[in-house]
Amino acid sequence: MSVGKVTFTKVEREKLAEVLWLLNWISVVTGAILLGMGLFLKMEIQKWQEVMSEQGVLYVPHMLITTGLAACGINFLGGKICLDCADTNKFLRWKLVMMPYVICTFFFTACILAGALMCYNIRSELEESLFLGLRYSMLYYKDTDTPGRCYLKRMLDLLQIHFQCCGNTGYKDWFQIQWISYRYLDLRSMAVVDRLRNNVEGKFLMDSVPFSCCSPLSPRPCIQQQLNRPLAHFNFDQQSQHLNLWRKGCRQALLDHYTIIMQSISLIVLLIWLFELLVLTGVRYLQTAMENVIRVGDPESESEGWILENSLAETARSNFNIIKNLGKCYQVDNDPNINVPAMIAEQEIHSEQVQVQRTS
Repeated sequence: MSVGKVTFTKVEREKLAEVLWLLNWISVVTGAILLGMGLFLKMEIQKWQEVMSEQGVLYVPHMLITTGLAACGINFLGGKICLDCADTNKFLRWKLVMMPYVICTFFFTACILAGALMCYNIRSELEESLFLGLRYSMLYYKDTDTPGRCYLKRMLDLLQIHFQCCGNTGYKDWFQIQWISYRYLDLRSMAVVDRLRNNVEGKFLMDSVPFSCCSPLSPRPCIQQQLNRPLAHFNFDQQSQHLNLWRKGCRQALLDHYTIIMQSISLIVLLIWLFELLVLTGVRYLQTAMENVIRVGDPESESEGWILENSLAETARSNFNIIKNLGKCYQVDNDPNINVPAMIAEQEIHSEQVQVQRTS
């Protein structure tokens, strides 16, 4: 029993072909949108890729870029095919192409859905990448004169100013690392030496933060040092302390930034997937309707179109049997013709020997 069987007249087949021609051209535009979103997402990730532990998250924009290019190519060809399918004679030129085209469109549509799901599910992977990347960048914040790391200080300062954040999870993360280079420490000072000796790893740790953590909303000059000692600062107001430094961690700030972008892109990609699914369904109806017209032999007659010729269970069973038989080799052990060439050769040799004996 066919799935989604619909009967089409000649006029309805022509109208369907014209509508699909228009929808395919719209799909070319949606493919360009997919391409543009992939490029935009890639550039947004590359802006702050130095504070990410790995570049594995780039597979999402690469997926969108590839799918967008495929959409432009497939739907451009689909527009030409659908326009020609309005005429039975022209359809014969595309008859052998139609089924591979439908299959390619099906897998391409599945890739669009996969791209939408990737945008939704990348949050946890991105969060881990940002956490490790920011921790690494903060550890080497002080190495401004070390090749390969000299850019990290500038990058982190710009990040904290731009996103109004401080540290990895918060400003106290700076208390646990040495972010001032030995180059700028006066090792002749007893206070500096004592602080280095008091740390097990010999690091110069302070309850202070870089200048980029300071908030311009603070009513007083920014307090960067001795943050754990409020009494060390004159007229210190505990109530307004939250205005002094940015409280949000940069990991959360970046994660929120990318989450908004990902969710917006995934929603658009999901809408494009629904549109492409509509186009795929229409192309399948047009293909089956035109093939049935050719079987009947009367271009003016009605014809039936369907999504699946048999039920879903029968189609799955048939495809499973085809796949199962692909690995089987053709058994020739009981073939009666298997030794025919050898038998013929033996008969020819025997006849030649008889002729030679007669002549002798």
